[in-house]
Amino acid sequence: MNCVGIDVSKGKSMIAVMRPFGEVVISPFEVQHTASELSELAKLLKSLDGETRVVMESTGNYHTPVAWLLHDAGLYVSVVNAMLVHDYGNNSLRRGKTDKKDAVKLANYGLDHWLTLPRYVPEEDTRLMLKTCYRQYQQYSKVQTMLKNNLISLLDAVFPEVNRLFNSSPRADGSEKWVDFVSTFWHCQCVSTLPLKSFSARYLKWCRKHGYYFSQEKAFEIHSKAKNCIGVMPRNETTKLLVQQAIAQLKATSAALAALKQEMQSLAASLPEYPVVMEMFGVGTTLGPQLMAEIGDVRRFHSKKALVAFAGIDAPPCQSGQMDIHSRSISKRGSAALRRTLFLVMGIYLQSAPLDEPVYQFMDKKRSEGKPYKVYMMASANKFLRIYYASVTAYLNTLARI
Repeated sequence: MNCVGIDVSKGKSMIAVMRPFGEVVISPFEVQHTASELSELAKLLKSLDGETRVVMESTGNYHTPVAWLLHDAGLYVSVVNAMLVHDYGNNSLRRGKTDKKDAVKLANYGLDHWLTLPRYVPEEDTRLMLKTCYRQYQQYSKVQTMLKNNLISLLDAVFPEVNRLFNSSPRADGSEKWVDFVSTFWHCQCVSTLPLKSFSARYLKWCRKHGYYFSQEKAFEIHSKAKNCIGVMPRNETTKLLVQQAIAQLKATSAALAALKQEMQSLAASLPEYPVVMEMFGVGTTLGPQLMAEIGDVRRFHSKKALVAFAGIDAPPCQSGQMDIHSRSISKRGSAALRRTLFLVMGIYLQSAPLDEPVYQFMDKKRSEGKPYKVYMMASANKFLRIYYASVTAYLNTLARI
């Protein structure tokens, strides 16, 4: 019975091998994250007498190559949440923090929880790529919001509120009409100095070139707005450079987001649960792949409660003596990205108000009881996840029997 504690860091790991009653099998030593050194580590661990299990913390992407290679070598690998190990064994007034101590702590944790250590199973390539695409999509979305706000701030000094003149939805390639418009008419004087008839002709030509719908009323509205605008920044080459560089950055980010969205849709469509998920109300071509990316293979959860806990929208019990609190806040100890996606799905329920949908009926009931906004939204998300678990699990089990 050997327990291997691996304290993972960037590019290297500290290894400690322990047996019950504090017996040190191998003193802590360091291993670099290279194919040769990790392969030698796998051979060493497999040569030990008795059953061997490896325990390491989940540390973003750092632990992945170590866990994958050792699992591929046939070893029992367990990747545990860092919060479970953080306070384990801290029964000393003098708390030291070194990689060697952490490796020994992980090994002792594994010995104490030997029978309940969850086995690490690498994600399928499709699910791994879908999740990675979604994480990149999230990052680019934040950048897009920042760049869009930056462009609007610049336009407030050269062509105020021009973005509010257009309400067209973004295209599949990520382009937006107002962004394309200010790329050509980057200053209010680019419009106001032209007679209305000349601007209408140029606007018509621009709409045909970019494939947008032309409206004479819209041309008149834009021209009137430009006439009444005050351009604080002068119409010169420096101003043009600032505006067009901001536009170029925004267009590049929007194009990347559109490409990622299409790839996520393609990856999600290849997963077996795709038809069931897409039939659920509130889930479309954007939120569906996001849900599937964050939840992964639903069969890895032993129950619907485990899935709810993974999302961090469960309310842990709080009881001690005569105190028994039933109304508590959600734990938020789970996937923040999944909670965000669920909140967006609940927003669709709230806007659409489908009276025949069980989730909306539950939401409306809680709202009529006077529950606060966030309370009935998260309670509805809890119910939605339970329905998701039941529907997808039943469908996957049916496929497995065929």
